[in-house]
Amino acid sequence: MRIVALIPGGIGNQILFFPTLDNLKLKYNTCTIDVVCEPSSKAAYRVSKSVDDVKAFDFNDRNSMADWGNFIGMIRDRQYDIAITPSENWFTGLMLWLSGINTRVGFKGNSSLFFNHVVALNTEKYLAFTYQDLLQGLGINSISPELALNVPKPDIDWATSEQLRLEVKDTGYILVYGASVDTDTSYPGEKWLSTIQDFRQKQPDMPVVVISQPDNQDLIRTLKQDIPDIKETFPDNIGKLAGIIAGANLMLCTNSTPMQLAVFVQTYTIALFGSNEPTKLLPYSDKFLAIKSPTGIMADIPPATILEKIWQG
Repeated sequence: MRIVALIPGGIGNQILFFPTLDNLKLKYNTCTIDVVCEPSSKAAYRVSKSVDDVKAFDFNDRNSMADWGNFIGMIRDRQYDIAITPSENWFTGLMLWLSGINTRVGFKGNSSLFFNHVVALNTEKYLAFTYQDLLQGLGINSISPELALNVPKPDIDWATSEQLRLEVKDTGYILVYGASVDTDTSYPGEKWLSTIQDFRQKQPDMPVVVISQPDNQDLIRTLKQDIPDIKETFPDNIGKLAGIIAGANLMLCTNSTPMQLAVFVQTYTIALFGSNEPTKLLPYSDKFLAIKSPTGIMADIPPATILEKIWQG
């Protein structure tokens, strides 16, 4: 049994599809599962326990007919038995139809014509569980909602060493992540600063560690100007990032890939949301709390609201 999953979107979206892939592996335990995703999303599969191979294809690029022809040829050559995708793009459906795969599973919508197993799309629940509905197209109804990652041992060992370097292994720590690129998924540096300073004043014995990534260097500079001794961690792959998140007492973050990792490693999380709907991106649980901006703009969330949620927790 050979299965291919075409999964659009970024790393966070790939992670949300993990339970579907895991359940496929559980159902067809001798199967091979390959994934086709955006080049920038391949890194997600370092922490997947069910995927055998990952192929990159930029679905959003201005691909020529030759590019699409090569893509179809690649799919045909692997002689897949099943194709599954959450994509609602009709062109993706067309490509799967042209690939000649016998069993093609997708959501009911614009591309339904190209699938022979169609599942109703429920947009009102947590996205990982929405994706799992696709398994109904294969007659798989006893679905486990388990959220889990497979973090490589070297990444776990790195996280342990990093906790020792930061001197937080025995005390525990609050982990903070905020991006500074997209206005819908970023929170102003001065408001993060206010939140962290207030927390440190009330809980001086609980270290605060900030995740430093290429997309948040403006935030890091803002924090270090007023808190020069703030602790920083520099995970350089998704496994290390998951490992350092797993060890935290609390993850305080924006709606982001680190938020999804925190959910999947079961770290207590408070997440900030702008225009996105939290119920679709966080499962219902006392461990995962959302603060949604009343204006739809994340920057409008007052630090006092964040602190109130922390102290309540």
